[in-house]
Amino acid sequence: MADAGEVVRAANIAVPHGFLDAAQSDARQLSLAIGEAEPVFVEQVHSATAICVDRPFKDAARPQVDAMATATPGLALAVVTADCAPVLLADSQAGVIGAAHAGWRGAQGGVIADVVERMEELGAARANIAAAIGPTIAKASYEVGADMRAAFDPQDFDLFEATGPDKWHFDLEAYVVRQLAAAGIESVCPLGLDTYADKPRFHSYRRATHLGEPTTGRQISLIALPG
Repeated sequence: MADAGEVVRAANIAVPHGFLDAAQSDARQLSLAIGEAEPVFVEQVHSATAICVDRPFKDAARPQVDAMATATPGLALAVVTADCAPVLLADSQAGVIGAAHAGWRGAQGGVIADVVERMEELGAARANIAAAIGPTIAKASYEVGADMRAAFDPQDFDLFEATGPDKWHFDLEAYVVRQLAAAGIESVCPLGLDTYADKPRFHSYRRATHLGEPTTGRQISLIALPG
């Protein structure tokens, strides 16, 4: 694995945050991203469910959800990914943040809309929410079958590019951008980082499966409210 590089941040998010790469799992790199905040993890299950949180969870008590929102200072919301899209959100004026793990099933099911609603419950305003999409599998690397394409509304067929009989390339990042726009989020920063293509830098579940390698590696993405 390559040495860890600099923590990647999005210019439109004004609170501590970071999209870490495959090598950035140590305490120093976490601290560079979120300072003294305490990370909050959940058990991600590719759902469309978001919750409000005000404390970390013990490992055995992590709820099975795929997005979180908080207005509690001193917390950092964390998601782990290895091809799915990590989405970090913040209304810095209201002091409310959110984080979502958005695979195609969760995004299609409404996880983006749900986390925005949870942020609103805590005092955020949609017009003030900025969002960033971290490392995710890119369209050129994401070949899917006709059965997956058929699960989408025809209005989203423009995100699929035919590559052969019953084979398509799907643009997950663009789909998440579309879901954010549908939720009323105007400030969106897609980083355009391809987990599949950049093996030295990122874990990729699909790439590892294709190569017959272990599929347990994950990147961490975090966003924090200073204490």
